[in-house]
Amino acid sequence: MSNKKKKIGFKLILLSLLLIPGLQVLFIIGFNSNYLIRFPFFIAILVLTIILIGLLILGFYLFSKNRGANKKRLRKWVKVVMGIFYTFYIVGCVGFVLLLYGPNEKFKTWLITTAMQTMNHQYYCKWFYDDEAINYVLNNNYVEESGESTDPSLVDKKPQKEYKNEYEKQVLDVEEGTPYKIIELNVNGCKGYLAVVYDPSKVKLAVTPYVGTRGQYVTQMADSSNALLGINGGGFYDPGNNSSGGAPTGITISDGKIITNGEYGTNTQSGGIIGFNNDNVLLLLKNTTAKEAIEMGVRDAITWGPFLIVNGKPSFIKGNGGWGYAARSAIGQREDGIVLLLVIDSNSIRTKGADMVDLTEIMQNYGAINAANLDGGTSSVMVMPKDIAQSLYNAPCKDYRNDTYCAINDPIDGDLKHQTRPIADAWVVVE
Repeated sequence: MSNKKKKIGFKLILLSLLLIPGLQVLFIIGFNSNYLIRFPFFIAILVLTIILIGLLILGFYLFSKNRGANKKRLRKWVKVVMGIFYTFYIVGCVGFVLLLYGPNEKFKTWLITTAMQTMNHQYYCKWFYDDEAINYVLNNNYVEESGESTDPSLVDKKPQKEYKNEYEKQVLDVEEGTPYKIIELNVNGCKGYLAVVYDPSKVKLAVTPYVGTRGQYVTQMADSSNALLGINGGGFYDPGNNSSGGAPTGITISDGKIITNGEYGTNTQSGGIIGFNNDNVLLLLKNTTAKEAIEMGVRDAITWGPFLIVNGKPSFIKGNGGWGYAARSAIGQREDGIVLLLVIDSNSIRTKGADMVDLTEIMQNYGAINAANLDGGTSSVMVMPKDIAQSLYNAPCKDYRNDTYCAINDPIDGDLKHQTRPIADAWVVVE
């Protein structure tokens, strides 16, 4: 009977020691969260803690009752093992609380800005922080656009012959007739690829033929366009991060025809229309309707943002811009008409990659006078013909529903698989 009591006592001790620190962590999280009804939650935690303390005392009483020599050695061994385990457990609980609510706010800023911009995973930060804490972080990390639209006259398309700096040399040091070049970057420990496209008339918008139903992989859209390369475009309606990618947000124009006009939701990421006119100038347009865009000569366009640079003026960015770190894509155009298409990878937990500051600095360094953020995360992908991707960039060329094109970067989806996803549209460079 005494052995049975000792076993019961040991289980009570283990259960109590495991649950009491966990309850205290939950108490602290609940105190800072908006997701819990605080008073009943606090009462429940208090009652459970008192019960567990009582069980802990009872467990020690039952476990220590028998005093045989062998039992003493067993108790010492159990105490040592439990002590080591419990020390690590307590350190882990304290570390987790300090990470969430400690004086160093880097983790808090990263979590809130990353989660709040996903639209579908905001609960990741709302579990831990109330509206006041979230708003405080967002008010200290945001992009303030100029509110201007592009002045097309600033793009003169006159070729530059002198290199102002190292970045200019990277862009302009090419053989005549080269359609594009890829500049490889390292951004916060992640790979980036900047495609420099020398003829802006070759940049077109490819749209899934199944608009409203399902999207396509960028490889498929590039293949259909017989493209030299392709990059993802704007965002799409994506409830629960589970959509088929076939519903572009806001206005979509392809080859001078209006494809969507807000049927699947408006742009929620600031910015506005991002597109090229018939003079092959990249236009960033605020408060413009689809009809007005067509009248302005827009031939291809998406709706997304934020705008990073307009008419040579960068947006004001406070903190990380309110977006955290993630895989990113962006598009820009230089004064000489050269188009810049940028993709930057991230790691699986989004602690690396690029923020809005990084995108803006890269676009400025390489001479963009107009630039905008494109859809990011799993959508961020740059593709080209498979043989080139494999020979020049050692691309793994995993199955993206296409045998002739593959990604040169390394997108990671929500299941931590190294793959991209179907989307609504893509910028492609045609021959």
